Formats: sequence, structure tokens, C-alpha cells
Amino acid sequence: MKWKKFQIQTTTQAEDIIISTLYEIGLEGAQIEDKVPLTAFEKEQMFVDILPEGPEDDGVATLSFFVEEKEDGSLVLLGEPVTEEEIVRQVKEELEALRPFCEIGAGSVSVDETEDIDWINNWKQYFHQFTIDDLLVIPSWEEVSPEDAGKMVLHIDPGTAFGTGMHETTQLCIRQLRKYITPDTELLDVGTGSGILAILSLMYGAKHAVGTDLDPCAEAAVEDNMAQNGILPEQFEMMIGNIITDKEVQDRVGYEKYDIVVANILAEVLIALTPVIVAQMKPGAVYITSGIIDDKETVVVDAIKAAGLHVLEVTYQGEWVSVTAKKE
Repeated sequence: MKWKKFQIQTTTQAEDIIISTLYEIGLEGAQIEDKVPLTAFEKEQMFVDILPEGPEDDGVATLSFFVEEKEDGSLVLLGEPVTEEEIVRQVKEELEALRPFCEIGAGSVSVDETEDIDWINNWKQYFHQFTIDDLLVIPSWEEVSPEDAGKMVLHIDPGTAFGTGMHETTQLCIRQLRKYITPDTELLDVGTGSGILAILSLMYGAKHAVGTDLDPCAEAAVEDNMAQNGILPEQFEMMIGNIITDKEVQDRVGYEKYDIVVANILAEVLIALTPVIVAQMKPGAVYITSGIIDDKETVVVDAIKAAGLHVLEVTYQGEWVSVTAKKE
């Protein structure tokens, strides 16, 4: 299998914001190369206690994104055919839009080709089980240790496109969901990806969940993760489409139907989503958002208030923010 490699020269300071921004145009699963020392948590995940001294951090980073190339030379992004030139143009536009707000360094884009990358199995040497409070997240190739025998277990195998629960934004959502889920909860997960948040909500006792996502690959990812975690098909319905702009998707999802809506997506998308999604929420429903870099907190909070929702709580982890609100 061939892949086009789009490589961006930037700064360590801009890594997260560029990755989050490019996610919106369909570039996901960035490979990061920099000289930033590993944190204690990262060493733990790699079963490494002491690393040899490396070069001093120079603030420079390289981000690589991979897009599958078909036999006819065409590329596919968000399920649609796209040219190499179109991707480069979009990336450069997004980088230039960020430049006034963040030091992105060179911001150059290069393209290369690579072949036969065994994505799933390459992940296995880096991804190991970890905990989120009393929740154990574990891949299929590892065993639950005796000391974790009493924990709730979420079985997740990483792939090329969707998250595993390790990111701060996902963990922020998980903690908020646990506060509000009841046995009667009807839940809507917008931008569901791998389905982690909806699946965990059902494991925590929610009655039923619906997920929406733009990426057709999400259907297979959700189906696999449901099967691994014992979630029945009638518990979780998955829909592909843009709930912000597509009236047909809005109608299928339903109106004033959900006790909890969770959306772990970019701040810019949340701003557009919020005034629309209010119609899907029951009176008294809770709206849990994350994917918000800290300097975007104010604009998201303002958008939530402008939609007529009451902010209940703002929580933080690292440089990421979660805003929880209620429909009165």
C-alpha cells in the first residue's frame, strides 16, 4: 500500500494547535519528531525508566501526516478524492491563518511517498495499557494484571485514524460524563470517531447512544470497539454526515431527544455546532464539550451562552479545556 507523506516544519510550541487545526480538513494521526524530552508518563507508557541523553531541545518540530494513495494515483481525504496540490494548498492556508496567533516557525510543507506501512502492528510497540482514574484502557495484545482486576476495562486497539482515550480532551469528557449519566440517559456523541465516549457512557449505565461523524471509516471503528466491549447493536446507532449543515442528518438524529450531548472536537467546530445542537437537546439536557485549546476557552464559552445555554463548569487538563453547560 502506498501513502503520501505530507511533512510540515514548525515549532514545538505550535505542534498541538496545528494538529488540531489540520484534523478539521481530514489530516489525522500526526507523527511528531522533535527534541522535547519524554515526560514521566510517556516513559511509563513505553516501559522506559531512563533514556540516554539526547540533543538539547531546539524548539523545532516536524509533523508528518499520511494519506492513502490509490493504485490510480488518486488520494482520498474524508472519503472524497483529492489531489496532492489541493492538500498542500489547504495546509498552507491553515498554517498562514495560524501565524498571527502562534509562532509556527518555517511553516513549510513537503511531500514524499512511502510504501507498505504496517500501521496497526507498528502501533503495538508504543501503545500499552493505561488508566484514567479507575478505568483501565487496554489493547487486545495485553493482559489485565492482578492489581487491576477490580477496574472497569475498556478494550481499544489503536488504528490509523481515531483516538484511544489517552489524549487530555477525551479524559476531560470521560470525567464529565460520569457525573451526569443515569440509567435513563439518551446520549448523542458528535464527532464520535472510535466511539470511545459513547461506548463508555453505555458501560457506565446510559440507556442508549447515537454517534455522528464525517468520516465513513468511523462506522467500522465503532463496530469493532462495540464488539470488543460487549455493546449490543441496539444500544448504539452510528450515523455518517454533517449534523451542522445537513438537515437530513439533523432529522435522523432527532429533536429534543437527548439528555446528554458530548462533542470532543475543535473549538471552531463547536462554535458552529452549538446553536444547531440545542434543538437536539431535551429541556434540562447537559452539553459536554472539549477539544478546546486553552486560548480558545472564551470564544467557546461565549458561543455556548449565546445559544441560550447555562455554563455549569469549566475543567482543565494540561493546555486543554472542557466546558459543560445545561439547557434550561
